[in-house]
Amino acid sequence: MSPENAATDSDARRFVSMVRKNLHIQVILDRMAHFGLNDWWLTAGCLAQTIWNIQAGYDPTAHIDDYDLFYFDPDTGFEAEDRVIKQVTALFDDVPVRVEMRNQARVPIWYEPKFGFAYGDVYRASDGIDRFAYQTTAIALRQHPTGDFEIYAPFGLEKVLLGRVVPNPVLPVAAIYRQKTDRWRKIWPHLSIQPWPEPASDF
Repeated sequence: MSPENAATDSDARRFVSMVRKNLHIQVILDRMAHFGLNDWWLTAGCLAQTIWNIQAGYDPTAHIDDYDLFYFDPDTGFEAEDRVIKQVTALFDDVPVRVEMRNQARVPIWYEPKFGFAYGDVYRASDGIDRFAYQTTAIALRQHPTGDFEIYAPFGLEKVLLGRVVPNPVLPVAAIYRQKTDRWRKIWPHLSIQPWPEPASDF
C-alpha cells in the first residue's frame, strides 16, 4: 500500500480497511485493476461517505449516489471518452450502483462554458482531485494488478477519518460547497463542517 502526499501510513491502513467494507468499492477496485488504464482513480464521495456511514452506524453502502472514476487520456475527443464510458458501463452492469467515468483531460473543455470560469490545465487524473471543493473528500484510491493499493490524498486522510469537512477554495464554488454540505449535515449529523471562507473585505 502506497500513501501519497499528506497521508500517514497509519491513516492509510485505517482508511483502506474501512472503505473496503463497502463491497461495491472492492468490486470496482478489483475490476479496474485489470481494466488496462494506467492513470485512474476511484475518488470523491463514495470513499468519504463509506467512512461516515460506518461511523454513523449505517450500512457502508448507504446514501451514496454514485461512484466516481477519474482517468486521464490526452485524447480529448468526445468519441474516445464515450468509448471508455461504454466499456466501464458494461464492466459493472451487474453491480447495483451508478459508476461515473470521466476523462479529466476533457474537463477544461466543458467546465468554463458550464460554470463561467476557467478550470485550468490538466496533466493527470489527480489534477481534478486537487480542485475538489472540499479538502476532506479530495482523496482517491486505486488497486494495482498485484493487489497493492495506492492512495492519493493531497490534504491527508485525517479530516475524513475525523469527520471534519474543510473547504478547498481553489475554485469559486461556494454555492456548490454549501449545497452539498447542507445535505451531508442532515444525513451524517456527526460531521463537523467548516464554512466556506468569506471574501476579504477592503475595509
